[in-house]
Amino acid sequence: QVRLVESGGGSVQAGGSLRLSCAASGYAVSFYCMGWFRRAPGKEREEVAWISHRGSTNYADSVKGRCTISRDNAKNALYLQMNSLKPEDTAVYYCAAGPCASVRTTWVFGQGTQVTVSS
Repeated sequence: QVRLVESGGGSVQAGGSLRLSCAASGYAVSFYCMGWFRRAPGKEREEVAWISHRGSTNYADSVKGRCTISRDNAKNALYLQMNSLKPEDTAVYYCAAGPCASVRTTWVFGQGTQVTVSS
């Protein structure tokens, strides 16, 4: 069973940056797709970005150009560099991993890390 633990969240002012990290254990995730999701207060969970086991990436329009997803398979880790943060980026951010061909709801999710952006 894969276990995912996020870190790196915090409180920043608008325009600031944060780097989220996700450590995977229990299973090598190098052959999985991995992604970052977020849930803002009162909103549905949304996909922020994902990266395939081969390194292909995809971003939500709301973060395109401001965020970069990367992975280090040797370290079983996933990262999300977030720049030019906006108050609307405030949310709990979740790391997830699963087979690339599977729907996201079947993926394994971490417990989340809070990101708060103040104006």
